[in-house]
Amino acid sequence: MVARLTSDLWVSAYLARLRLADIPVYVTAKGDPTAGAVLVKVASLDGKARAYQRSFDLQADARVWVVLAEGAETEVDALLARQRSRDPDLWVIELEDRQGRSLLDQAGLAD
Repeated sequence: MVARLTSDLWVSAYLARLRLADIPVYVTAKGDPTAGAVLVKVASLDGKARAYQRSFDLQADARVWVVLAEGAETEVDALLARQRSRDPDLWVIELEDRQGRSLLDQAGLAD
C-alpha cells in the first residue's frame, strides 16, 4: 500500500516548486488539509485559462492530472466557482504563466 500525502503537504510542496520556477501562484480556496481534492488553474494572461484535476486512469492504474476545462478565463473561473460551491473541502490553486506551465507533468507532481 502506498501512503498518500495530505493535501496541505502536497500543496505546500507544489507552491515551493512553482516559486522556484518563478511562476506566480495563489491559493484562492483552501480546502480540507487532509483529504481535500486539488484543482489547478493556469491563466496564460491573454484572457484564457486551463483548469486541471486529479483523476484515476484505469488503464494505467495510476492517478493522473487531466484538463477539467479550458477556454476563456471567465468561463474557467465560473466552473471553478461552481465546483467550489459543491465541495467546500476543495483546494483551488491559481497560477499565472504566459507559457501555460503548470509543472504538473514533472516527477513528484505527476505521480
